[in-house]
Amino acid sequence: MFRRTGFAAFLILIFCALVLSASAADEHWTRVSSDHFIVLTDAGERRGHEVAARFEQMRAVFGELLMRKKLRMSEPIEIIAIGGDKNYAQLAPLVNGQPTKAPAFFLAGEDRIFVVLNLFEPDSWRAIEHQFAHYLLNYNYPPTQPWFDEGFAEYFASLYLLPKQAELGSDPELNPPYQTDLLGKETQTSGMKSVTEILSNPVWLNWPDLFGMKNRVVNGQEGTHHTLFYAQSWILVHYLLNKGKLPQTGTYFDLVESQRVPAEQALQQAFGMTAAQLDQAVKDYFHSLKPLFDALDQSKLTQINQANGAQPVYQTTLPFSVDDVATSATSVPLPEAHALIDEMELRIPERRAHAFDDLQTLIAAPKLETAVAHRALAWAYVQRNEFPKAYEELNSAVELSNSDPWTRFGLAQAAYHSGEKAARVQGLANMMESLHIVTDEFPDFAEAYNLLGWARLTGGGGNAALEAMKIAVQLSPRNEEYQLRLARAYLAAKKFDDATATLERLKLSQTPEIARGAKKDLNDLPFLKKYGVSPQEEAAAKDNNASEIQPKQTQSSKEEGDDESSAKADSPAASVDKRPVKFLKATIVSVDCSQNPAAVLAVSQGNKTLRLRAGNYKSVLVIGANGFSCEWKNIPVSVNYRAGGKLDGDLVSIELH
Repeated sequence: MFRRTGFAAFLILIFCALVLSASAADEHWTRVSSDHFIVLTDAGERRGHEVAARFEQMRAVFGELLMRKKLRMSEPIEIIAIGGDKNYAQLAPLVNGQPTKAPAFFLAGEDRIFVVLNLFEPDSWRAIEHQFAHYLLNYNYPPTQPWFDEGFAEYFASLYLLPKQAELGSDPELNPPYQTDLLGKETQTSGMKSVTEILSNPVWLNWPDLFGMKNRVVNGQEGTHHTLFYAQSWILVHYLLNKGKLPQTGTYFDLVESQRVPAEQALQQAFGMTAAQLDQAVKDYFHSLKPLFDALDQSKLTQINQANGAQPVYQTTLPFSVDDVATSATSVPLPEAHALIDEMELRIPERRAHAFDDLQTLIAAPKLETAVAHRALAWAYVQRNEFPKAYEELNSAVELSNSDPWTRFGLAQAAYHSGEKAARVQGLANMMESLHIVTDEFPDFAEAYNLLGWARLTGGGGNAALEAMKIAVQLSPRNEEYQLRLARAYLAAKKFDDATATLERLKLSQTPEIARGAKKDLNDLPFLKKYGVSPQEEAAAKDNNASEIQPKQTQSSKEEGDDESSAKADSPAASVDKRPVKFLKATIVSVDCSQNPAAVLAVSQGNKTLRLRAGNYKSVLVIGANGFSCEWKNIPVSVNYRAGGKLDGDLVSIELH
């Protein structure tokens, strides 16, 4: 049996070597990096540079439209640019069993964004402009009503880049002939009504009705854009942008979203006009541009065939040319490039099995094995809730590349998702250490700070969790899950007024799970204020305590002190330590481990020295080191502790700086 297994492995190695050598003859991959984008391409450095530069230009145009000098990209984007039409078809999403005809697709996930381009098609990036606008809005504009997001994304989808100018404002459904949704599935626009044709109908939606509409997104898919909702949203944003009314728009959203002012009243306050006056102004604006739109509509087939893009309604000068963008390029080994492609394909349901099998083949051959292949397989196992296998792959990835940020993020994700499903969370210290590596590489990565906040909150560090969650919410201001976790960090840190304000806002959320969670936390708040723990925490503590003392109660004879132990188990004060967890930045003076396993940590802040006890220093949560050390001295730290007297307390966790 051993011989057969060994021979099979040998055949796999030979097969992989043959495939690799055959591919290597005419397949070369390059990673091109600009200030904000990373492009993996098989089309050469020059084409990779052009792709990175075009995305830098799109990003700059977005900033100019929203009058933002600094833009956040709070979820990393990785761009894969494929030079050949046939190769692109082999990895693109399937529509009715056939590869998508869209020249690009956009894959959103909780870890990063993948954008895949078919460079065989000219200006393929235009197919994802709508989704790219949504991405940038999510991290750089306050919460809005759906009409603004969709109208802005449709307006941005008309962007056409020339050597020195950008053209904007034409009918977004005329070019390109395909748009893609968040999963890369295309909607064919050829043969369907353009937004100009839709708006030429004399019947429009009432503006209050439009403002109250919810855009229906199912499994990340928006559905068709050929509706009156999209058309009217587009022309309204068109009007607001080109009439210089974006500041008033911000005022309007503050009134309706933050202050809950009715839409018609907010319209009057922000814009100084009634709904009827807005209706007339927008219709007049549309009709003033309609002759140009009609001319473009008539010529759309010619424009598509010539691949020249729609004629402009407005032009703006680009802040820099393609040649002005600075990039760096490195060659990517073939096994790593294939693993990177597979890592992306795992996100496409109909391509997942193929990618998984390919990754298994890669890691079976030592010469083809990479950290990328192992971390990609780990991601797939996490999706299946097969956490032991995920950790096995991640550990292999760490052995190959200890500082790879995506492997480290995979470790944090695995701990988080397994922690959601397990009664006891393990590896919090390692999780937090990994997330520090991730945030060093991606300082604006909102989800990394969210996971860090969760880990700190789970470990009992309310103030430390609060610090991380504030950053997460700042980087991703529309994410209500982050806001709910921020509220819970406020509760853990005993900042009840801040928690109440956040929860009162979230209980009005349109997302049922968020609204329910906020209402529950508000209902539990009086109990938490009185006893220092939530009702659920007290119930869990009683259950744990009862299970621990059960063996004593079943003994034939009671030991001394059993009655007292039983009484304490029924007491909330005995079952849960209700002292608030305090946060302190200090310096370690000394560590006394003479009463092993107990330890006393002396820390100083200014002229004050605190002595913090640990009943078992091996169980203390330590961040920034492999474990607790009795040799620490003169090290800056952050500690979470429960105060005893003025100058002593019990250590909860410690983070070394």
